[in-house]
Amino acid sequence: MNQALKIFLACIFVSFPLFLKAQDSIRQKNKAYIKDSVDFEGRHHNLIDVIDVGRYLLNKDLAARHYSIVNKLAKPHVSIVPAAGYTLANGFAVAVSGNIAFYTSDSSTQKISNIVTSLAYTQDKQIILPLAINYWSKNNKYNFVTQWRYMKYPSPNYQILDNTTSVKNYTIDFSYLELHQTIFRRITENFYGGLGYYLDYFWNIKELGLPANTKSGFEQYGFSHKEFSSGLIFRILYDSRLNQINPDGGMYANIEFRPNYMFLGSHSNWESLIMDFRKYIKFPNNSKNILALWSYNWLTLSGKPSYLLLPSTGWDEAYNTGRGYIQSRFRGRNMLYQEIEYRFGIMHNGLIGGVVFVNNQIFTSNTSDNIVTVAPGWGTGIRIKFNKFSRTNIAIDYGFGLDGSHGFFVNLGEVF
Repeated sequence: MNQALKIFLACIFVSFPLFLKAQDSIRQKNKAYIKDSVDFEGRHHNLIDVIDVGRYLLNKDLAARHYSIVNKLAKPHVSIVPAAGYTLANGFAVAVSGNIAFYTSDSSTQKISNIVTSLAYTQDKQIILPLAINYWSKNNKYNFVTQWRYMKYPSPNYQILDNTTSVKNYTIDFSYLELHQTIFRRITENFYGGLGYYLDYFWNIKELGLPANTKSGFEQYGFSHKEFSSGLIFRILYDSRLNQINPDGGMYANIEFRPNYMFLGSHSNWESLIMDFRKYIKFPNNSKNILALWSYNWLTLSGKPSYLLLPSTGWDEAYNTGRGYIQSRFRGRNMLYQEIEYRFGIMHNGLIGGVVFVNNQIFTSNTSDNIVTVAPGWGTGIRIKFNKFSRTNIAIDYGFGLDGSHGFFVNLGEVF
């Protein structure tokens, strides 16, 4: 076990007993004001989160949060997480993650808006700075979706063209700017049409550590030191979830058609289609446990996308597909992905929960529609309630895949 992993596990095991000890005291201290209180989503709010634990340890007034819990238009709720840990994709990393959740009306059907950002630096000298905004206007008439990201990202890559042979000690180093913006307009209840613009720019691309006399999959596909893709985006969205951060029911269906054009600056004309479907079912029906289903299908319809924009493990919009495998482990012209996750409570006060999951990813080759990869993954994890207002969890999972692949995967919020 390497030193970074020891540090990560030590943080978990040291902190966990502290949470357990504090949560009983918090429940007693808050008993006077949380008894039978019901929040705007109809839940009895005798819940505890990490912020409660922190305020208790700092001897601050816990009742001050109560107003914000039961009043929908109270000030936005901010979650900030400084962290150090180890993940399969990034190795040892230090990061600060932030989440702001708020409502734009007090309607019972108003969807929650949120802003998520972070800054991370890893042992591999990676810099990751994303900004994701999901803003719902009053009464859900419009939905503005922003996905911006800057990355300086030396990362492992694998030689996969028409087989699954991997090249060890092979790194692709690049800088990346992602600017994705979509505006949705409601057509009928929960059903939206969207139009936007996507720009992806990769520069200073280098291949490092490639064994001598070996031609990488990137070189076979067509290596370039720069890649620029620019295109419109047409989207159809159905979203009946009230809380997209941690859904406890409803359905999400998103279809994206992206044509990229040289007259907009793209390196070539090419088209892609993404079909993303998610369903959340209470199971058993009278419990708070959730059976979550996910199907993510990423297809190249025509042309030749940038190599770094080919469908690949862990390169979906939220970078969450393929738990059990390192990011970029598989890459191809088309990707079919399915996942099932069961989410269950461990503590009645909501502070700690757990999940088990299984997934499967199927890839065709880089140049054809022939299936070359079928890779199942599976694992388990814990959920620590960070903010009970937005139901934001800290997600810590351990995943497994074929050929001995395994590692930690960490998120602020649910994986899907």
